[in-house]
Amino acid sequence: MSEYKTNVMRMLDKAGIKYKHYTYADTDAISGVEVAAVLNQNPAQVFKTLVTVGKSKKYYVFMLPAAEELDLKKAAQAVDEKSIEMLKSKELLPLTGYIHGGCSPIGMKKFFTTTIDASAKNFDTIIFSAGKIGYQVELTLDDLKRIIDFQLKEIITHTSDIT
Repeated sequence: MSEYKTNVMRMLDKAGIKYKHYTYADTDAISGVEVAAVLNQNPAQVFKTLVTVGKSKKYYVFMLPAAEELDLKKAAQAVDEKSIEMLKSKELLPLTGYIHGGCSPIGMKKFFTTTIDASAKNFDTIIFSAGKIGYQVELTLDDLKRIIDFQLKEIITHTSDIT
């Protein structure tokens, strides 16, 4: 049986980076929280990838736990912008090469400044999109740093502690 590989997985293979991969393509999980449940993983360790645009018209990528909300003020501060807003869904594919729900920080058409929520440090590995709906990869921050550059900052809204 040949195993499906996304471009992200091929890029990780080429870079010699070890990762675990998961598939949930045969489920109807859509949100990151549903994906975490289907994969039997801690939703705080499953990260979603969001693309934003700053007041300067520069684009930024933010990764945060699936159950959390991006704090736009903290995110703007993290990248030295006056303000940022979410990219419109229809702009995502032409800009990144990815569709909503299958966006990975690895392998975008162009690299954008990437910020990962500081909570990622609480885990040995984080899980995020492998660049296609239904596929996730899991790797250490050190290994992720080998393929993309990023910073760790507090970028989520703290309204409640979700366990």
